[in-house]
Amino acid sequence: MESLRIIDTWPVPTAAAAVVRADGTVLGAHGPTTHRFPLASVTKPLAAYAALVAYEEGAIELDEPAGPEGSTVRHLLAHTSGLAFDEHRVTAPPGNRRLYSNAGFEVLGDHIAKASGIPFAEYLRQAVLEPLAMTSTSLDGSPARDGVSTVDDLVRFAAEVQAPRLLDPRTVLEAQTVVHPGLKGVLPGYGHQSPNDWGLGFEIRDSKSPHWTGASSSPATFGHFGQSGTFLWIDPAAGVACVALADRAFGPWAAEAWTPFTDAVLAEVAG
Repeated sequence: MESLRIIDTWPVPTAAAAVVRADGTVLGAHGPTTHRFPLASVTKPLAAYAALVAYEEGAIELDEPAGPEGSTVRHLLAHTSGLAFDEHRVTAPPGNRRLYSNAGFEVLGDHIAKASGIPFAEYLRQAVLEPLAMTSTSLDGSPARDGVSTVDDLVRFAAEVQAPRLLDPRTVLEAQTVVHPGLKGVLPGYGHQSPNDWGLGFEIRDSKSPHWTGASSSPATFGHFGQSGTFLWIDPAAGVACVALADRAFGPWAAEAWTPFTDAVLAEVAG
């Protein structure tokens, strides 16, 4: 795909990208796709998928108490637990506001570890990484932001989310459906959004503006980006997912580069 060569113009030391269909067909890849990049918050969809495996295995329930008083696993996954961004401090009642929270995913990881008797990083490995042959992916630290992976590995994950084998497709559909519709909140790097829609561990594009995906991305697009210069989006209307990893912290360069890149990818896919 010629559109992927756009990453060569990005002001970053290293970048790699790929586009994949649900059947695992890689339509194109460019850059060092075996290079291991820090994922930052692109770790969260991986952690969320492990949480959904724990739910299907019966280790946890989505609506069981977890986190602050009145909060549940579902609240933690959807950033509505009321926990602060990076502190284990309650700033709002559960379900009241969309408060993007690294702390919430750390509480979630601890909750799953306690319920399963397995450290969360190991649970993630057994539940998601090993079955998908994501051998270059690991978690050493926070389930909110301390994953490391490659484009090749995340392509396998993106294909899985589009055509689930590890989970019931109905569970994955729920993960990409808005939880607590209508809640306002801040999308990190892009300011206040009303509504600021999220599913279970995945951000949902809807009508958000500005946004890190393309101007031509469908409202059904979902995924995540990371402050390390990384993103993964899945556009069900286009029938593809895109992974792009870089090693420069998110900033104005990314806000300017990512949207036209995504538009070019979608245009090439549409043919």
